[in-house]
Amino acid sequence: MKILHNAHCSKSRECLAFLKEEDLNVEVVDYLKNPPTIEEIKELLRKLAIKPIELVRKKEAIWKEVGKDTLSDEEIIALLHQYPKLIERPIIIDGERAIIARPLSVAQEWIKTAE
Repeated sequence: MKILHNAHCSKSRECLAFLKEEDLNVEVVDYLKNPPTIEEIKELLRKLAIKPIELVRKKEAIWKEVGKDTLSDEEIIALLHQYPKLIERPIIIDGERAIIARPLSVAQEWIKTAE
């Protein structure tokens, strides 16, 4: 199991603490220091079963500067790669499944169904 984690985000820290409390073997990926490749973002979108725009943190200043409703999926994916801060967080990945674990109750329910 992996968590795409931002240590500066309280929701991400809360989710990571929960996963550790559950005694799960979790690989922590600091996606700001190690941004996912375009192919990794596409794979993540497939696992999440969402469109690229649904992965965007639209309140980020960067999005307000560069984001537009007219961008194609490929353009959005390129922006997510270039500006990983735009990626919604935290994200838990477990094999072929993934979830945006926000709020924490979403992660808690998802972990229960995986057992």
